[in-house]
Amino acid sequence: MKIISFYENEKGMLKKALKGDRNAQRLLYEKFAPKMLSVCRQYIKDQHFAEDVMISGFVKVFKNLHSFRHEGSFEGWIRKIMIRESITFLRKNQFVVFDTDQIDEVAEETLYLESSLQATEVQILVDSLPEGYKMVFVLYVVEGYKHQEIAEMLNISESTSKSQLFKARNYLQQRISRLALAKEVRS
Repeated sequence: MKIISFYENEKGMLKKALKGDRNAQRLLYEKFAPKMLSVCRQYIKDQHFAEDVMISGFVKVFKNLHSFRHEGSFEGWIRKIMIRESITFLRKNQFVVFDTDQIDEVAEETLYLESSLQATEVQILVDSLPEGYKMVFVLYVVEGYKHQEIAEMLNISESTSKSQLFKARNYLQQRISRLALAKEVRS
């Protein structure tokens, strides 16, 4: 039995899904849903809300399949939709408040995570960030957007984006230091 890679057959699957083939849509959903839930979860603390946002994101994906131009990866295209859906959800529910205190010079510090931190601990730390900090932090550090792009996406100034990132990093560094100190005391 010869196995055909999904990637090689992705264009064909997309064509079928575009024509309304439910099986093709299901296969695309099954392939990308776990990764896209992870994307939504980076922005939205509550797992159930993140799942709802992911599902509404997939509704948009299938409604707008005709606009995918095959210029980049399909996964990247879906990812952008999920990010925008997450931001829209947070804004609509008024979870995001941007700290408007500007920092004149934003130091491009590197956030060093203790190697002893587990992935779940890192996620808890990121989830503990105020929503404005968290959104900019995830867009910049995880997704790789530039401050200008973040400012446009969130309708904030570029300096506010830089300030939010600086504050998020400081907040995380303080929390990590406290966590490391608490672990030392327990040892």
